[in-house]
Amino acid sequence: MDVFEAVRTILAVRQYKPDPIPDDVLRRILEAGRLSASASNRQPWHFVVVQEKDTLRAMAEVVTTGPYIAAAPLAIAVATEKSTWGLSDASRAVQSMLLTAWADGVGSNWAGGPGILDGLKPLLGIPGDLDVVAVLPFGYPAVPVGSGRKNRKPLREIAHKERFGIPFDG
Repeated sequence: MDVFEAVRTILAVRQYKPDPIPDDVLRRILEAGRLSASASNRQPWHFVVVQEKDTLRAMAEVVTTGPYIAAAPLAIAVATEKSTWGLSDASRAVQSMLLTAWADGVGSNWAGGPGILDGLKPLLGIPGDLDVVAVLPFGYPAVPVGSGRKNRKPLREIAHKERFGIPFDG
């Protein structure tokens, strides 16, 4: 799948088959995060891969926005150094991992939010000086997903030409 096709068709997946993710697919997902661009090449991210069922269930209890984490064959907690660009850089890595997984037929969703993820630090041994910014559960979709059927605003409503308020019609 080419990159634009992955961007065009990716959808949030919250129900997973119990099938394990092959090691080569997991490695490619992690490499996509590692190879993402970062400000001044600081690479402030850390990825904690979790595959133990008990830990996945415990993560789902902590991450109240992601109870489906418990049913995923694996999850990656994304932590970053506290810095000016840490969240931006980690977000780039998250998107790269999600798109790479999708291209391999693996679904995911960004779980977590402000104030929710700090409870993962003791569970996963993440140092206190890092910020946990996301949990990405990964798995093959348990139900068919409608590739590419997205409800998005028209381009002319969100893209502007030369100045804000002039619709981009190109």
